[in-house]
Amino acid sequence: MHDNFTRSPAPTKRSVPLGSLSIFDLVGATPMAPLQLFRQDFPKASVTVKLEYFNPSGSLKDRPVSRILLKALENGELTDDKIILDSSSGNAGIAYALFGAVLEKKVELVIPGNASAERLGRIRAHGAEVILTDPLEGYDDAIREARLRYQENPDKYFFADQYGNENNWLAHYHSTAEEILIQEPGLTHFVGGVGTGGSLTGISRKLNERKPEVTIVCVRPERFPGVEGLKPLGDSDDIIPAIFDETLIDRFVDVRAEQARQYAHALAREGFFAGTSSGAYLAAVRQILEGESEARVVTLLNDSGERYFSAGLWD
Repeated sequence: MHDNFTRSPAPTKRSVPLGSLSIFDLVGATPMAPLQLFRQDFPKASVTVKLEYFNPSGSLKDRPVSRILLKALENGELTDDKIILDSSSGNAGIAYALFGAVLEKKVELVIPGNASAERLGRIRAHGAEVILTDPLEGYDDAIREARLRYQENPDKYFFADQYGNENNWLAHYHSTAEEILIQEPGLTHFVGGVGTGGSLTGISRKLNERKPEVTIVCVRPERFPGVEGLKPLGDSDDIIPAIFDETLIDRFVDVRAEQARQYAHALAREGFFAGTSSGAYLAAVRQILEGESEARVVTLLNDSGERYFSAGLWD
């Protein structure tokens, strides 16, 4: 069972008087738990998962989105008359909608039409406007549409641009990576993937500085049917996020959508309810352990499985 749920304490929040916490103070410091899934086949290995669905909106995206918005307020980019605009596959959209509501800002989000009903419902519940793009065109079409809307009316919007905003990867550099180093200082491998490239870039930069011997593994999903939230990065016309630093990657691991689905189900049977990108990460972990049976691997559970019922993951 999951004793030692948090291997060692995550960084604590700053001291705040009782009753004065804001929702922004609840972002980060997520727990890490040991995973038993591979214990029988690889008894000398260690696999730990960082539970990012403990963030306020339920996903990893709270970290970059909160930093993007707070920094924009500080430097005057996000003013009272501007609407927050960005593209998203869903999780960042929920974070924008949530934090936008807290800040009393209007939010417009361009999202692929195949985003799950749970994601779209949550975004709309917080009061954000949703613009849907052709699901067959994938995430890149949503990115292009958001950029076009901003170019046509730059005075109307604060274009958060999570794919190009440096505060995206900096959020993970200063928080997620620091927490990992405290919670699992003996890690030998880190496994992540590219949606915007923020988490993998930020975490990898910090690990390369502090523990350069750690192997950085990037999960690369098949193009079709794909894995929601992850870019395949395979075609020359793919939009590569500006903040993604491929030079930090030591190894790419290809994962099929069916493998991601199978490992999401395997996680659920261990009590971890996460989405398909988390399943894809665990499929990659399996491949790593087949070659390095004593590895100490850290990966992320990006979001909750609650967001995937209408997408058929749990059918």
